[in-house]
Amino acid sequence: MIDILNLALPYFGLIFIGYACGKYKRLPEAGLEWLNFFLLYVSLPALFFRVLAKTPFEELNNPPFVIATTLATASAFFISMFGAKLIAKLSMRESAMAGLGGGYGNIGYMGPGLALATLGTKAAAPVALIFCFDTIFLFTVLPLLMVLTDGQRRPLLPTIFLVGKQVLLHPLIVASYLGALVAAFHVQMPVALDNTFQFLQSAAAPVALFALGVTVALRPFERVPWEVPGIIAVKLVLHPLIALGMLALLGPFPHEWAATALLLASLPPALNVFVIARQYDTWIEPASAVVLVGTFASVVTLTTVMWLIKTGALPAPW
Repeated sequence: MIDILNLALPYFGLIFIGYACGKYKRLPEAGLEWLNFFLLYVSLPALFFRVLAKTPFEELNNPPFVIATTLATASAFFISMFGAKLIAKLSMRESAMAGLGGGYGNIGYMGPGLALATLGTKAAAPVALIFCFDTIFLFTVLPLLMVLTDGQRRPLLPTIFLVGKQVLLHPLIVASYLGALVAAFHVQMPVALDNTFQFLQSAAAPVALFALGVTVALRPFERVPWEVPGIIAVKLVLHPLIALGMLALLGPFPHEWAATALLLASLPPALNVFVIARQYDTWIEPASAVVLVGTFASVVTLTTVMWLIKTGALPAPW
């Protein structure tokens, strides 16, 4: 168990350090804009590009794995969305945001570093696939739901085209398919360029986790809306269980691939849940609570999943 704590606590430690700094110093939130730009457009794209570029292309051709993990994410999304609609009596727009809280894990900031540290380089390909297809699904469905429920009449085809364009030009998606092309054509990267990408890649996880802590600290909320615990339970408990079921149904898969899928399904709600809630001006306070409380709760749940994976105590469907 001590080995798991030694692995997990530095990740949560960076989040808590960022959180403490954000609470203590209270610097203007605008100061995070360049840091977030560096993460989204420079460091994380370098990570995904380099990981995929160095992964044999044949390893990326695994449709059953993509279907299993994407269906698990979609299930968590729709369970959260319809649960919030039916039980909490939220509007359709608010319910869609609740679905994002229950289905969208922190696969960008925490996922790559934690998976690679826990399972080694064999986790690189499944991490990239999960990120790409989860992002494509969530960033296609949510904007469509927002457009269809904003009370304005819009042509459907131009709206679909706009959403598709936003997904295809997302910097992390662009980095992923460029890395896949490099792997497919066996392009040899120049040493200087590869070293630059490695340097940027090394900065991705620590900077992202610190920024996550600071950003959560700057998201004040006066109360925890009563639907929030249910959304967090879907994300931290039900989503991993659904992922296990899908892996068992569509497998078998290599151990590292299935363990990576389970680990990423167990991640807390992504910071982008709040960012997107603010973008659409809906469900803002609950989104802030989902990110903050979910991140703290995942110290227990995610560490437990890591322990189960590392010790082999989990009944393996793969």
